[in-house]
Amino acid sequence: MSGDNTTSGALDGIVVADFSRVLAGPYATMMLADMGAEVIKVERPEVGDDTRHWGPPLGPDGQATYFAGVNRNKQSLAIDLQSPEGLEEARELAARADVLVHNFRPGVMERLGLGYSQVAETNPGVIYASLSGFGTSEEGAKLGGYDLVVQAVGGMMSVTGEDADHPVKVGVAVIDVLTGLHLGMGVLAALHHRDRTGRGQQIETDLMSCSLASLVNQSAAYAGAGKVARPLGNRHPSIAPYEVFHTAAGDLAVAAGNDSLYRRFCGVLDMPELVDDPRLASNPERVAHRDELIPVIEERLRTRTADEWFLLLREVGVPAGPVNDMAGAFSFAESLGLDPVIDIEGSRSVRNPLTLSDTPVTYRSPAPQMPGVSSRITP
Repeated sequence: MSGDNTTSGALDGIVVADFSRVLAGPYATMMLADMGAEVIKVERPEVGDDTRHWGPPLGPDGQATYFAGVNRNKQSLAIDLQSPEGLEEARELAARADVLVHNFRPGVMERLGLGYSQVAETNPGVIYASLSGFGTSEEGAKLGGYDLVVQAVGGMMSVTGEDADHPVKVGVAVIDVLTGLHLGMGVLAALHHRDRTGRGQQIETDLMSCSLASLVNQSAAYAGAGKVARPLGNRHPSIAPYEVFHTAAGDLAVAAGNDSLYRRFCGVLDMPELVDDPRLASNPERVAHRDELIPVIEERLRTRTADEWFLLLREVGVPAGPVNDMAGAFSFAESLGLDPVIDIEGSRSVRNPLTLSDTPVTYRSPAPQMPGVSSRITP
């Protein structure tokens, strides 16, 4: 899929002043940019966003793919926020922006004269979105908000991995991504509210809170029942069989999420005895007898390859699939007609997963190159 520079987006005419860096904020503003917003990314002169230097790997243009992956469709503006001239330019940008996004530590933007109340004096309709690592309290403001640390202190590592003695982080900065999505939803809600009332507002979120919210059933189990979850590897705490199995070649994920799917799964395995066994008649009973059930299933699955089992299970509607690496994942998406890769002026990027029938996302420009010592974008 090639870049599309002609279609009107849902957020055409919205100007976003993006003072954020690294991942959570830039991911949110890229989603807004894909939907048509004009995003002006403020970067330090000659240094830029930290992720410009997070490589290898590098793309054909020499740019870190980490940076490129969350900054398409943006313009980059070099502003020295430590200089009077730079601050004046930043304030001018904030004064005309519909949305301002930043992830400086609490108090920094206020010291620069760019806090919400200061910006709102000249721009009362501004949607002012800030995200932090651990909130705005005195103690929270002391802590640096990096995804690895939040996965540790926020409980995610405690439910990830094979056992409690070896906590494991998720293989991507998932808390940053989820926080960016939460922030983006808040921005869209605030824009809708402004359309109805004419009033802007301030939005705040933080990695820690988004981590707890995004742990869904695990955090709900603690909040609602005092249940402290433990790591189960690829197993599910409340469903069986719902995990990854070894096969004759490759690993296979199987999600038999209800009794009907379980019976169909056993039919493909040609193991009616697993259906007839009263100890396995319902999901709670299967969870209770998981240690007896899983080895029997895996022994049968080792008679065919993961791909062979996938084809058989797909035919009867049992959710299952081989465990792919990145190349396999993209190939699988392509086989489904999902077009996972888009090309923007020779730069390949991952397609935005949203499909909007009337205002589709657009791909107007790749991530911007490093801005110079000073640059200026005039309205």
